[in-house]
Amino acid sequence: MPNGWKSKTVEEICERVGVGIVIKPSQYYVPEGQGVKAFRSANIAENRIVDENWIYLSQEGHVSNPKSCLKTGDVLVVRSGAPGTACVVTPEFENTNCIDLVIARPKPDVVLPEYLSEFTNSAVGKRHVLGNKGGLALQHFNVGAYKEMTVLLPPLSEQRKIAEILRTWDEAIEKLEALRTAKESRYKALARRFFDPCHPTFHGRPNAWREFEFGEIFRERSQSGEESDRLLSITMNGGVIDRDDVGRKDTSTEDKSKYKLILPGDIGYNTMRMWQGVSGLSALRGIISPAYTVVTPVDNRIVGRYAAHLFKSRRMVFDFERYSQGLTSDTWNLKFPAFSKIKVFLPPLDDQEKQANLLDAMGSEIDVIGRQVDALSRQKRGLMQKLLTGEWRVTC
Repeated sequence: MPNGWKSKTVEEICERVGVGIVIKPSQYYVPEGQGVKAFRSANIAENRIVDENWIYLSQEGHVSNPKSCLKTGDVLVVRSGAPGTACVVTPEFENTNCIDLVIARPKPDVVLPEYLSEFTNSAVGKRHVLGNKGGLALQHFNVGAYKEMTVLLPPLSEQRKIAEILRTWDEAIEKLEALRTAKESRYKALARRFFDPCHPTFHGRPNAWREFEFGEIFRERSQSGEESDRLLSITMNGGVIDRDDVGRKDTSTEDKSKYKLILPGDIGYNTMRMWQGVSGLSALRGIISPAYTVVTPVDNRIVGRYAAHLFKSRRMVFDFERYSQGLTSDTWNLKFPAFSKIKVFLPPLDDQEKQANLLDAMGSEIDVIGRQVDALSRQKRGLMQKLLTGEWRVTC
């Protein structure tokens, strides 16, 4: 234990630790903007309030639940979904309410709310949360477990300095995330402008556009790979990547004889999840699970990079769902025969190239910002480990 530090439980350092409304909160709901804002897990990010998608409670419901009425400086902790994620209630949210969240009211002469929130979000705090979660369908963190969490406490002056240092990283990450969100919104708006005319129901497209069925502009690749080919996977956001980069346990079978070859320029998609838009243009040679379908763009009909963006568009994903076969979403699949019947209008190849170039550039910019966010997040996690355990001391 660092000199001058103490070790105390959350219950010891807080005036009270309780929980938001858990019994039929919907009975108090009123239309947006007509009542009192109520925090839910969707409004909580690490050390940050997500100011959108609010639930509103009637004034009567708010008054009848005084224990969940919030004050500035309360620490809110998520119980379900992303358990242990914490933030501090800021002055503009004084006298709001909350639903199914842990509420901790720190003793001001013992612990700063910002320090408690940072500690809760740290690796030490997360280990405690994940070690005490219960429930089968959801990861669920209860009030009792949070009360028992041990917090390492430096003097208030040192807590304040630590919180200020970590807040600098939080602010930088928030700005980059806001920039990424703005870039993503611009990308989506431009993609809608480019791809909505591709849908057969669109009226007013240029005369130079031609109608095709996918079976005319793609052929299915059903080849097997070679023993030396690397194992690849297809993800929602990352596209076609090395299986080792997925970050999950490898559940593939030892026998890869039925695995499919995918080559640079091919587009692979998850046969069972194409209705969710799980597809990607491959820049790699490798083999993928039989659960995927591989299609190759036909020359002089469609540009592969254009097709990869088209497959992610809102209207196209809707058609993928419409053409998928199966009784329930758990069994929906889009095999090539059904895929080949989907109709689409396409602009001339030159226009496809130009649009793909612009969307590629925007996507690359978003990826760069994402890597910057990841780098800052890793730096902050390292700082938290050093500062919140006293391994590194700060001068006040």
